[in-house]
Amino acid sequence: MTARVLVVDDIPANVKLLEARLTAEYFDVVTATNGPEALAVCRAAACDIVLLDVMMPQMDGFEVCRRLKADPATHHIPVVMVTALDQPSDRVRGLEVGADDFLTKPVSETALIARVRSLVRLKLVSDELRMRAMTSREIGIQGPGIEAIADSGRNGRILLVDDRRSSYERLAATLSSEHEVDVETDANAALFHVAESAYDVLIVSLGLENFDALRLCSQIRSLERTRHLPILILAEPEDNARLLRGLEIGVNDYLVRPIDKNEMLARVRTQIRKKRYSERLRENVQQSIEMAVTDVLTGLHNRRYMEMHLAALVDQSTARGKPLSVLVLDIDHFKSINDSYGHDAGDDVLREFGGRIRKSIRGIDLACRIGGEEFVIVMPETDLAVAGMVAERLRRRIVAEAFAISGATPIPVTISIGLAALATPTDTPTAILRRADQALYRAKRDGRNRVVADAA
Repeated sequence: MTARVLVVDDIPANVKLLEARLTAEYFDVVTATNGPEALAVCRAAACDIVLLDVMMPQMDGFEVCRRLKADPATHHIPVVMVTALDQPSDRVRGLEVGADDFLTKPVSETALIARVRSLVRLKLVSDELRMRAMTSREIGIQGPGIEAIADSGRNGRILLVDDRRSSYERLAATLSSEHEVDVETDANAALFHVAESAYDVLIVSLGLENFDALRLCSQIRSLERTRHLPILILAEPEDNARLLRGLEIGVNDYLVRPIDKNEMLARVRTQIRKKRYSERLRENVQQSIEMAVTDVLTGLHNRRYMEMHLAALVDQSTARGKPLSVLVLDIDHFKSINDSYGHDAGDDVLREFGGRIRKSIRGIDLACRIGGEEFVIVMPETDLAVAGMVAERLRRRIVAEAFAISGATPIPVTISIGLAALATPTDTPTAILRRADQALYRAKRDGRNRVVADAA
């Protein structure tokens, strides 16, 4: 796995040691000797993960981490604190300022490399989403960075899988102070519950009596619905090999018994914040995709979407021997509406017109605004006669009720519609649209406010 690791330590020997270990594992290593230098490297997007010493002059590691996690441009970068501090309170403090892990020196080389690989792997999963989110901001969609920084990581929903009553009762009592907690003692039932419910974190004991806990983790990672669910495992001190194996198969974090309550709460909050951030990124990307194929004013699909899907619908109809019809609609004298009442009134008419189209067609029909006051409706499994009836019903609906506009009396609106249908197995989307457009031209020429079908 190729990744760039930033090693931050004011002691040259420590830097050289970590650099040698990481380089041997084919990581690209950059170094910094103080906090301000580390912040500059991160702001320049020059690293994928930070290994951060705590005890440094000028600015200690806690403050460096706090600043990284408070900056929308850098808060997504994983931070591992590598330090001689070994008190539970130190670990909790590091986790609370946003560190993804807190490793105490001397650190096992195997454990260090496994943790770095695990965090880098998880970061790479979200990097593409972040890139798309940056593109989304260019079209006016607010990124989730500010919300992520403000998220407390509390009020989550947790499933605890543990079959030792003395253990799960104590853990559930602690977790319930901040979250909603469900306990499951049967691993097979846990897999079902995770797939069917919206949990924020799964906590699994490695010491399950009748089931391999790592197999459960692997199964959860293999399911599409639970692939991104954070998993935290509970290990015994002698479980080091299995713990490392868990990190390799996609476990997000771990706790070693005896479990410090505050550390557990801090690690769970971290995982919940990360999950919520990833979900916001995915929602952001979905919104940007929808905006790319949707006309913002009317809520109908746009020309790009119509061009992509009309070809597929024509191919499908041809292959199945089914009819397909296309309606091209134009609002009559739309320019005069803009000239007489203003462009805001014109927008009101377009919005309402889009709404009336949606109410007049079926779920399988495709309605698009392709520009200005021109619209297209594609009707699969519909011949020209039925399409003509739908078009005439829509025309009458438009005429029957005047359009409300801002600050003025509702105004009458009429439309002209041209129809064409799939004619032969070799017919093309371009040809069908051209015939429908020619029919629309005849409707306009013959006096508007009418439906004209292609004569072919």
